[in-house]
Formats: sequence, structure tokens, C-alpha cells
Amino acid sequence: MIESTEQLRALYAQPAERALAKQLDHLDAHCQRFIALSPLCVVATAGQAAEMLDASPRGGPPGFVKCQGAQHLLLPDAGGNNRLDSLSNLLTDARIALLFLLPGVDETLRVNGTAKLRDEARFIDVFDGERQRPKLVIEIEVREAYLHCAKALMRSRLWQAEAQIARSTLPTLNQMIHDQMGSSAAPEPQADMVARYQQQILQEQGQ
Repeated sequence: MIESTEQLRALYAQPAERALAKQLDHLDAHCQRFIALSPLCVVATAGQAAEMLDASPRGGPPGFVKCQGAQHLLLPDAGGNNRLDSLSNLLTDARIALLFLLPGVDETLRVNGTAKLRDEARFIDVFDGERQRPKLVIEIEVREAYLHCAKALMRSRLWQAEAQIARSTLPTLNQMIHDQMGSSAAPEPQADMVARYQQQILQEQGQ
């Protein structure tokens, strides 16, 4: 069992100079362009208690996360299940990590920093032209930013059409949740759930 950094490092070669030198302390033009094209990022947070960790996907139209210069990002909070896991974590531990993805692109962008929850008008108003006016905005001060190589997504073949899994391979989301909860009620059919979500998204967009 590995219990020390020394034991861990002994298993691996030292990182290449480029792997270290590519890390920036700001968002350069390439990072900002990547974020402007991204419709999806995964947000990771940690609370004070060791068990309070969270990684959750956040999506929207390309560029839904706004760059405010080289040091700051604004991430609007969209309506969800109201568990508020990520937001609650940030109230006790300001550290945040984001992984930005682009459909069809195997490279990703990693951004680490600290966050504040903002509900002032000057932050909310940035998103006036978007499909939904958020209740709050996560303001992120960038500490680290670097492009991640393509190997993980190449190995997973995430964007390859032939690698896609038919939705029918799994039970419906509601069936799985009902099984986990031990519920005997009839689960909502997948098609009905999708239609409900689509209607909610249209309402967010004011359509």
C-alpha cells in the first residue's frame, strides 16, 4: 500500500518539463477561447468535513461561463435538485476546480481557484441576455489553468459515435432511483421525464 509521496514518486518518472511549464496562473487567450466555446464543465468542491466532497456537471449554451479578464470567471447557478451540495461546500471551503469540455475535442481545460457566491445585481446582470437569470453567480478567482492532453478521452472514445451506448441499455433514471429507494410506485417513463425536462428548459429560456 502506498502511504507516502516518496513511495508514490518511486513508481513514476518525473514529469516532463512541458507538463509543468504549461501551468499558468491566469487565463490566456487560448484558455478564454476554450471557455467561450464550452457548453459543459465539471465543478469540484470540498467542504470542511472530509465526507463532504462534490463533483457535478454544469451545462449551458457555449460560453455560459463568462471570462472577466485573465483572473476571474463567472459561473451562473442554474436550477437543479436544490441539494446545494457544491454551493454549501463553497461557503466553508472556497477552493474550486473546473474541467471544461468541448464536444468533439479530446483535449480539456482545467482551472483551479477560489470562489465566492455573489447575488449582487452587478454580477447577476451579466447574464441578463441569457436564457435564465440566475439567483446567484459563482465568482472564481483563477489560481491555476492548464490544458490537459487528449489521452483520457481518446482511450474512452467519448465522442466516437460507435462507442455510444443505447439509452435502453440501462433502466430509466426513475426506475433506478425507485429501486435504490425501495419504492413500489410506478416510475416515470424515460420519454416523459425527457419531455418534462425539455419543457422546463424552454420555460427557463422564456419560450
